[in-house]
Amino acid sequence: MDLKLKGKRALVTGSTSGLGESIVKMLAAEGAEVIVHGRNIERAQSVADYINLNNGKATFAIGDLTSDEGADAVIKEALKNGKIDILVNNAGFYKHTSWTGTRADDWLEVYNANVVSYVRMIQRVLPQMKELGWGRLIHIGGGLGIQPIREQPHYNATLAARHNLSVSLARELKETGITSNVVSPGAIMNESVEEWLNSAAKQKGWGSSFDEIEKNAVKDIVPNDAGRFGRPEEIAAAVCYLASPYADYVSGALLRIDGGTVKGI
Repeated sequence: MDLKLKGKRALVTGSTSGLGESIVKMLAAEGAEVIVHGRNIERAQSVADYINLNNGKATFAIGDLTSDEGADAVIKEALKNGKIDILVNNAGFYKHTSWTGTRADDWLEVYNANVVSYVRMIQRVLPQMKELGWGRLIHIGGGLGIQPIREQPHYNATLAARHNLSVSLARELKETGITSNVVSPGAIMNESVEEWLNSAAKQKGWGSSFDEIEKNAVKDIVPNDAGRFGRPEEIAAAVCYLASPYADYVSGALLRIDGGTVKGI
């Protein structure tokens, strides 16, 4: 299926690894010209080189989005070769801390990285999208913003804030041709998750083969209808759909890619 992304330019924040890397590679494979973003120039160059060597078109922009200066540097570089049609806000981080172990300063740090950084990029990209009369603002959220757990309370709250700001923004952008939507991943398999599952399997009694380990781990820690962890490519595919003209009628939506982990309508 042709998603009609050829000729579009997409900036994906935090795209030198993990979900962001999968997203930027799939957008490029679908024909979009992409801007890889990160804080490490070697990693950004590596992802961009991979895309260019595989018949895609990629550049990169380096900067720390937790400051206005860093966001300015990223946008300046990203706009060198043309306007940005698609912004995927993905960059962020979290710490495994409890309520009693999370200080007020930790809340401020995580909110700046996970929410205010999104706002910085939105405010810098929107004016030129309005000139285009078309655009896509796609924000990576998460199931913990809907059904939070007791650990990492500051991170759970930032996901909820991402969902909220995206809907508010959609209302602001009424009839502009620019949409704002959220992709909400569930538990996603990556190298670190796989490593942890293998190391914990014996103690937890999850089995010996990885298929068995994954199935039993899901039952214990993230029960869902699919009976497995998600894959980064499944998140990337959802982003590509929302980035395409086929999603013109999707506004202020939250698309859950979680195998049914979050129970609700």
